[in-house]
Amino acid sequence: VLCFPGTCCCEGSWDVGLTILGETHEEEDEILPRKDYESLDYDRCINDPYLEVLESMDNKKAQRYEAVKWVMVFAIGVCTGLVRTVPNDCVLVGVMLLFSLTVPAAVEECTEKGCLALSLLELLGFNLTFVFLASLLVLIQPVAAGSGIPEIKCYLNGVKVPGVVRLRTVVCKAMGVLFSVAGGLFVGKEGPMIHSGAVVGAGLPQFQSISLRKIQFNFPYFRSDRDKRDFVSAGAAAGVAAAFGAPIGGTLFSLEEGSSFWNQGLTWKVLFCSMAATFTLNFFRSGIQFGSWGSFQLPGLLNFGEFKCSESDKKCHLWTAVDLGFFILMGIVGGLLGATFNCLNKRLAKYRMRNVHPKPKLVRVLESLLVSLTTTVVVFVASMVLGECRQMSSNSQSGNNTLSLQGMSEDVNSSVKTFFCPNETYNDMATLFFNPQESAILQLFHQDGTFSPVTLSLFFLLYFLLSCWTYGISVPSGLFVPSLLCGAAFGRLVANLLKSYIGLDHIYSGTFALIGAAAFLGGVVRMTISLTVILIESTNEITYGLPIMITLMVAKWTGDFFNKGIYDIHVNLRGVPLLEWETEVEMDKLRASDIMEPNLTYVYPHTRIQSLVSILRTTVHHAFPVVTENRGNEREFMKGNQLISNNIKFKKSSILTRAGEQRKRSQSMKSYPSSELRNMCDEHIATEEPPEKEDLLQQMLERRYTPYPNLYPDQSPSEEWTMEERFRPLTFHGLILRSQLVTLLVRGVCYSESQSSASQPRLSHAEMSEDYPRYPDIHDLDLTLLNPRMIVDVTPYMNPSPFAVSPNTHVSQVFNLFRTMGLRHLPVVNAVGEIVGIITRHNLTHEFLQARLRQHYQTI
Repeated sequence: VLCFPGTCCCEGSWDVGLTILGETHEEEDEILPRKDYESLDYDRCINDPYLEVLESMDNKKAQRYEAVKWVMVFAIGVCTGLVRTVPNDCVLVGVMLLFSLTVPAAVEECTEKGCLALSLLELLGFNLTFVFLASLLVLIQPVAAGSGIPEIKCYLNGVKVPGVVRLRTVVCKAMGVLFSVAGGLFVGKEGPMIHSGAVVGAGLPQFQSISLRKIQFNFPYFRSDRDKRDFVSAGAAAGVAAAFGAPIGGTLFSLEEGSSFWNQGLTWKVLFCSMAATFTLNFFRSGIQFGSWGSFQLPGLLNFGEFKCSESDKKCHLWTAVDLGFFILMGIVGGLLGATFNCLNKRLAKYRMRNVHPKPKLVRVLESLLVSLTTTVVVFVASMVLGECRQMSSNSQSGNNTLSLQGMSEDVNSSVKTFFCPNETYNDMATLFFNPQESAILQLFHQDGTFSPVTLSLFFLLYFLLSCWTYGISVPSGLFVPSLLCGAAFGRLVANLLKSYIGLDHIYSGTFALIGAAAFLGGVVRMTISLTVILIESTNEITYGLPIMITLMVAKWTGDFFNKGIYDIHVNLRGVPLLEWETEVEMDKLRASDIMEPNLTYVYPHTRIQSLVSILRTTVHHAFPVVTENRGNEREFMKGNQLISNNIKFKKSSILTRAGEQRKRSQSMKSYPSSELRNMCDEHIATEEPPEKEDLLQQMLERRYTPYPNLYPDQSPSEEWTMEERFRPLTFHGLILRSQLVTLLVRGVCYSESQSSASQPRLSHAEMSEDYPRYPDIHDLDLTLLNPRMIVDVTPYMNPSPFAVSPNTHVSQVFNLFRTMGLRHLPVVNAVGEIVGIITRHNLTHEFLQARLRQHYQTI
């Protein structure tokens, strides 16, 4: 078993459960606590049950199947819109209403009476209570913490993250993010919305739930990881569309940042799902908040408003060609700021993994409460001490209608806060801190001359540090809105400096705030195309397309020079074996034979139950090659101390593993979980020799799978066998999954030694996939009633034509085939059909390839 130093290889030597090191080029010897991850089966298993489904499916059934898929896509969009509408407009509005009626009134009253300490305690009481509830929900379902985008990205890449698409996750996520936002933390709800949409996409077409076991429907469609992957892509896009009112941006987000596998048909379905989500959210929010059902006035939860110059200012333009130079500089600064943000957050995440996560779960709750306490005190003190009292203007007062939260009355959510300031003045720092994040963004985008450079600088610094500290604690938290708000303050600061010190009075401050928001967000998440379209759809201003695209590209290039995006950093820290789009050019110095795992655990086409149980109980592999031994030609492959098979050389020491495999199998048969069966296994096994002169054509007529000899694994090698007898070339016939073998055992699919394999019961495709997505565990099954002498013919259920590569195939070709086809196992087969190794996701990770490349250089 080949493992990295200090890691735990508990999934065997050739499956994706191997734990790998994350980014270690900065700190070579650092090893962080990590999980083991499995892969998802995105490749189709073209076996007999699947072919029977294809043969029975005529044109009408195919059209019906496609129609059901379109209905499911529409239902996902509608449910995603409802999931976001109900919590956002019912629960969050109620919480914010309660908060706005009590805390601001108490602060204004205590400003005159001198009881500000009581106001601070009241504010702390609200915030700590809400954050405590959010942390409790994360304790129930730990995967609900964070934004969820890294987890969905891993899932769509082919990695199974436990619990990421469960019903309990979406409930804890949707409710927890409400308490996080209401608790005053510098987090957003757009990222969790993407995760929630993905969970809806994964669960709705299944018509069943692990959390609600009694809800079961006979719905045989979409019972595979491949179909679920497409629905998760649609759900993630619907979450973006509902968050920003950007259906096209949501589709591009799912394509650019989420899905690793795409096709033309999926594009239509994802766009249709995004449109349905935007329509549903707009319909219900417009009706709930304005009472005008069918008016469609609120396309998304976050709307940037209309950008336009004042009619009285004839010199004003949204942007000019001269401004592009400033936008490029802002993109560079935004990339640097984003790289700094990611670096600090990465160090915090490492600290949490070493010192917080190993401790009791209560420590995580205390950390969340500490962050909430610090944030509340900083906001309160900064508004009281650092804020400036500025004179109210008619322009500011007339802008209240635009700046107030959409759908709420002005007396509840005023955009201008007068905390600690005399009459006819307002506190600019409190106006930014004590307003909801969406309202503060609108103020920075559309107000003119309301914030001093000192206030903007301090606000940016405090928000930068606190949001960096907050992202990663045990509460549901997004990063889009905090990054937009932080970047908008940076852009507004640049506009104020250009107006004050350079004399560029013609510039439009809102445009610079928008570009600053794009630069900072692009520097943090490193998205380009999808983020450009999202911002354009949120502003309804197509002329902003070019400056936003240029800014995002510059910010990405600048940030990539220092580190990765925030989502990729968290994926690497968790040790997830994520496959990038392509490998490095120098990796082509390696071949498939250099990276494959040669130590195989295999099954025969006709295998006894006792052997299957022993294999499943003593290994954790998720697929097994189906092979037969070429007993007639082993001597001609042996030359000296090496075995030469199709120009692929293996040292004699590595050949010993084959004999060890046979010896382990013969010993493990005696560990069958029944004393009665163990006694039977100890008895002498008499094997019947097939007639030597039996006609081959007659065999083919009597038995469908004649090419697979009836060889049993209990014919273990004798201690007297020579090396040539111990090692025989294995002819490869196909792959069979662990889940398929367990299903065959559970349903008693076997035949006796005195019968033909044709008498074995046949399972349909629906029966084979009935237990999806959680198949029984071999260790949880009571197999004592099974006769160990019975034989299982696995050939009807294996995949007889999986993707395979030659041992001489270059690594870039192997990687592209594995990545684009969504494979989990890739057999390495030589020219005469003998399997010599197998490649899994672990063998294609960057760290594994780098280790093998170093070995290659050392060998040279």
